[in-house]
Amino acid sequence: MSFSETLPIPNIPTPKHKRIVIVGAGFAGLKIAQNLAHTDYQVVLMDKNNYHQFQPLLYQVATAALSPSAVSFPLRRIFHQTDNVIFRMAVVKEIDKTHKIIHTNLGTIGYDILILSQGANTNYFGNQNIQKFCAPMKSTSEALYIRNKIISNYERAVNIADVEERKPIMNVVIVGGGATGVELAGSIAELRNKVLPKDYPQLSFQNMRVILVESGSSLLSGLTPKSREKALQYLIELGVEVMLNTRVEDYDGFIVKLLDKEPIKTLTLLWAAGIKANSLIGVEDDQKAPNGRLLVDEFNRLVNENDIYVVGDQCVQKEEAFPNGHPQVAQVAIQQARNLAKNLKNELKQKPWHPFKYKDLGSMATIGKKMAVVDLPFVSFQGSFAWLVWLFVHLMAILGVKNKLMVFLTWSWKYLSFDPSLRLLIRPRYVKDFKRQWMLEEKDYED
Repeated sequence: MSFSETLPIPNIPTPKHKRIVIVGAGFAGLKIAQNLAHTDYQVVLMDKNNYHQFQPLLYQVATAALSPSAVSFPLRRIFHQTDNVIFRMAVVKEIDKTHKIIHTNLGTIGYDILILSQGANTNYFGNQNIQKFCAPMKSTSEALYIRNKIISNYERAVNIADVEERKPIMNVVIVGGGATGVELAGSIAELRNKVLPKDYPQLSFQNMRVILVESGSSLLSGLTPKSREKALQYLIELGVEVMLNTRVEDYDGFIVKLLDKEPIKTLTLLWAAGIKANSLIGVEDDQKAPNGRLLVDEFNRLVNENDIYVVGDQCVQKEEAFPNGHPQVAQVAIQQARNLAKNLKNELKQKPWHPFKYKDLGSMATIGKKMAVVDLPFVSFQGSFAWLVWLFVHLMAILGVKNKLMVFLTWSWKYLSFDPSLRLLIRPRYVKDFKRQWMLEEKDYED
């Protein structure tokens, strides 16, 4: 740890009441900060990026259907008129629970209450080769990288004469049959079927395989059997090769090795197979579940702590209906955040706290144009109407009127013309070593 990282972060005033430090500006962290605006708390919100990213639509950035700015919202803009909320772009490295201080790449900061909402990162299940050579999609920058990679592959393929040499460059393999993998596979298949042949008429896209690999026996395991079957049917109609009960063993950047099946040649392996909770130095082993998620009580308080709380994907909270913890989805994070913020407000009024109870609002996934599946607590439906419901729900959930308008207009144009105009290969310029600190995205810090 450098000397500057042991000094207090400058330009943060002394709080008049209590200071709440929130680590992570995803769905949960941002919701808490918004709900505690204009209260007596001083709220310091920290994130490694200076924007909130709407993760459910990152796959549309990866497939050139939306621009990165449509699904990313500047955090500082949200708190323009909020004096008690302070934002810092920082990576938190360690918690000193004895002195109630956290260490970041910017320096140290004390807290009265600490809220961890760092979410989860990609889980490679210990396979270092896959981690090295695949392309994950948990952030806007990763989605943009996938977009660049896919487009650069075809710019490369069109200049190769040999058909067999072109095939691995054109093939795309997606691993993981959850919502992200299914939506990504459907979107890439639609590009192959309707858009890329117009961009690259010299290439035969019959040679491009879109393959979705899932280790389980079905896709979208959290949905009803009918929705799972319909999603599989939609993907097959789009020409996606779906491989169920198939485990990826290794990947060297060129060949995907499958357990008991023929390997697949591809330069593009997109990994959507699992997530793991982020963690920090300072969290004890007995405060973690076997899967790495942090154990919390019914108020989202970290076990064996009084002033540390964990919300969203990073925590596991058990209740009667969810004995193994809640699913790692946005609705859980948002509802936990609302409940914790309400309890913190109750603390100011010396009112009792209320335990968290999750209300399942349903699940949905879109597979392609006019093809989606929706499971609500009281009804399930598929097809065009489900697709319209999916569009409406996601449009309303995006932050900012400008972003909503951008997405609505983009989706409308895509529906009418099916020719998104975002297929730009924007390659990053080489950044010299001494300039990299503020120009490259910081890695998540894990113990």
